[in-house]
Amino acid sequence: MKEGVECLTGQWMSPDQLQGAFQERFPGCMKGRTMYVIPFSMGPVGSPLSKIGIQLTDSPYVVVSMRIMTRMGAHVLERLGDDTFVKCLHSVGQPLPMKTDLVNNWPCNPEKTIITHIPDKREICSFGSGYGGNSLLGKKCFALRIASRIAKDEGWLAEHMLILGLTNPQGEKKYVAAAFPSACGKTNLAMINPTIPGWKAECIGDDIAWMKFDSAGRLRAINPEYGFFGVAPGTSTKTNPNAMATIQKNTVFTNVAETSDGSFYWEGLEDELPEGVNIRSYQGIENWNKSSEFNGKKALSAHANSRFCTPAGQCPTMDPAWEDPEGVPIDAIIFGGRRPEGVPLVYEAFDWQHGVFVGASMKSEATAAAEHTKKVVMNDPFAMRPFFGYNIGRYLQHWLNFQQNKDYVLPKIFHVNWFRKSSEGKFLWPGFGENTRVLEWIFRRCNNEDIAQKSPVGLIPKDNSINLDGLNEKIDMEALFQLPKEFWEKEVSEVEAYFEEQINDDLPAGIRKELGDLKNRISEL
Repeated sequence: MKEGVECLTGQWMSPDQLQGAFQERFPGCMKGRTMYVIPFSMGPVGSPLSKIGIQLTDSPYVVVSMRIMTRMGAHVLERLGDDTFVKCLHSVGQPLPMKTDLVNNWPCNPEKTIITHIPDKREICSFGSGYGGNSLLGKKCFALRIASRIAKDEGWLAEHMLILGLTNPQGEKKYVAAAFPSACGKTNLAMINPTIPGWKAECIGDDIAWMKFDSAGRLRAINPEYGFFGVAPGTSTKTNPNAMATIQKNTVFTNVAETSDGSFYWEGLEDELPEGVNIRSYQGIENWNKSSEFNGKKALSAHANSRFCTPAGQCPTMDPAWEDPEGVPIDAIIFGGRRPEGVPLVYEAFDWQHGVFVGASMKSEATAAAEHTKKVVMNDPFAMRPFFGYNIGRYLQHWLNFQQNKDYVLPKIFHVNWFRKSSEGKFLWPGFGENTRVLEWIFRRCNNEDIAQKSPVGLIPKDNSINLDGLNEKIDMEALFQLPKEFWEKEVSEVEAYFEEQINDDLPAGIRKELGDLKNRISEL
């Protein structure tokens, strides 16, 4: 990384700094609390694609949530043998008796919070945070940051991707893996209800995919998780009926509102609230309504990042093979982002190297629920920006290296954008279940049907090759696939600047070539 440039793809410190941070935090940190030992398997126990971890924690919330999110228990210890395992240490950072006030019954130490990963030792150490991926160390910490490094060393892939099975009316089935940043409908797509008659969609996972080429050269994928840790606000029977069906039992809700009849509530469930039922917000506001305030500001019923933690096996559309230890064969890899202008509804990469470039140059409109207070389009390569476990340039080269093995059957790579808007600010594509129509085109392209034509950015659908039968609204397909030259010149310039700042000398030659080729094609628009 060049001096003076803020690193956006990972934060690093020296071993001496790390040891000093540990010494300042961990001695005596669990005093007065119960220490729990959690043996867990990421992936089906005994699968050749699975890995084992052992987490120490002083949080009962973590224990309950890890029980849902991983295969946990004595049967995991029985499989441990002499194998190495990932060591996971976590503390909320508040020994008893506490010296500070307890806020919302949630012990934590935000001033001293640190979440660290030591890939060479396969270790994760988390202090001060009691929530989500900061404390459930099997999730992003293990399944992406540490696992991506293990995957590089062992020749496989650990990715921020959903896995979805699609079956056409003729009974032919294909599996796709898809990488989307936050707020791009990942869980909705993983649990999609097809709107095209005769099509069936089944879920393998909604967040993380571990993928490895088998002896026949097919890329096989497992979902290393055992549950869903989904964002609650916006989830409803309209946006994701399968998620709503999944969370009706055995579910842990965090920072959501509670109804007077003992149920849950958050923004997006307005149409599903029974008459006469009152809401108590996550901040404790009784009889909450949209005009309620907290500390002088408009108060949400549920925190913007409130969650449900629920067993994956309860999802009504879980694929019968979701726990197959051999994994499912991947035919297509899809990248996508929230792009309000310029980027087509769908396009196919010319080849594997071009596809890796498409993943490397991904961008998406960040929302206020993320780390920015206003909407801004950000680079998010492979939807892995917060999750890389090692140098991003070497990560990209690792992906490129798979094309050197002539025995591998490389999946086709695509990019989708459900979020393009008209000049009036309205979405051009209906989204949700109608996204099946794009998946159908991708499915047919995996069978090499002649339904694509070359464009400067990739292979886009030929006229009338996307099935619009039965849609009640008129779709402006020309606007969805328009490629404004000025927009794409700016896009290339911004991607080039991002690569120069964030990857510079580590940028693989293959990615640099693809950038130059795109620049040349755009100049001919």
